[in-house]
Amino acid sequence: MTTLDLTADVVALTRALVDIPSESGREGVLADTVEASLLALGHLTVDRIGHSVVARTTCGRPERVIIAGHLDTVPVNGNLPSRLVDDRVYGLGACDMKGGVAVALRLAARLTRPVRDVTFVFYECEEIVSNRNGLARILAERPELLVADSAVLMEPSDAGIEAGCQGTLTAEITVRGERAHTARSWMGVNAAHKAATLLRRLDEHVSAEVVIGGLVYREGLNAVAVRSGVAGNVVPDECVVTVNHRFAPSRSASQAEAYVRGLFPEYDLKVTDVAAGAMPATTTLTEVLDVEPRPKLGWTDVARFTELGIPSLNYGPGDPTLAHTAGEFVPVAQLRACEATLTRWLSL
Repeated sequence: MTTLDLTADVVALTRALVDIPSESGREGVLADTVEASLLALGHLTVDRIGHSVVARTTCGRPERVIIAGHLDTVPVNGNLPSRLVDDRVYGLGACDMKGGVAVALRLAARLTRPVRDVTFVFYECEEIVSNRNGLARILAERPELLVADSAVLMEPSDAGIEAGCQGTLTAEITVRGERAHTARSWMGVNAAHKAATLLRRLDEHVSAEVVIGGLVYREGLNAVAVRSGVAGNVVPDECVVTVNHRFAPSRSASQAEAYVRGLFPEYDLKVTDVAAGAMPATTTLTEVLDVEPRPKLGWTDVARFTELGIPSLNYGPGDPTLAHTAGEFVPVAQLRACEATLTRWLSL
């Protein structure tokens, strides 16, 4: 079984992780490699659930923390293999979030007797629909593995704290028409044309900025796909517009759904995916960093930990605005800073 050199410098380890493809649903090889690497350490209890790996210290400390990172990436976009240029590691997932996974693996290898017991979670399918999420599967099959006093999600946050997260809702809005032959189009009703009213309403929508604890969570509502047409000579009788709504963590999933439905009352609307956000929280890591938190604009699995009653925050290397881009990278300085900070926190 192939293993990673967890004693290697965090930069080399980040590049090694990037160079193992792991698009969502195809994390098996990377999960095998991570599992074998952690089993070789000897001081950790290691469990495998699907393509997720959980490794725990068992030092009998009065406090347990979770350090979690997802193994999957979005699809490749001409950004493999990894490259090291100008103190930046480039490549698929370097920012989101194999740099953070590298930091966590380094901690797992080096900290054999941390002052806080640690549960390291490396999980699958974070970048796709929530019902395939690896954390959700662990919670369903082995909930005892996710018992902790606090959690750190190694999402890219520019090596600062991003608190809480937005909720996300995806829905399909259907515009109805009537089919006809395009040679006699006046005999039908073109649903694709009628969708212009809906799209204009989306374009003119002004999203709210919600302030929670001094943090500004900017909401969003966007069309992300338009589907219509059955043939080149048929007036379409249906046009489906997929919309995505990002909402402040102060609103529940049901409140967000009611809000979107209220904007489009005359259309058929089907919610296809929804996940509530997480209110901002603090942990002892917040005190160690001594920095002002920023709001997390996006959904992350801090929401799952929050549902479990575990105070959680996002903290990891990389600029979150670079996530999912072809040119994503993680700065070497941030890799080293996150490793040093978390080492200090777990050694105090």
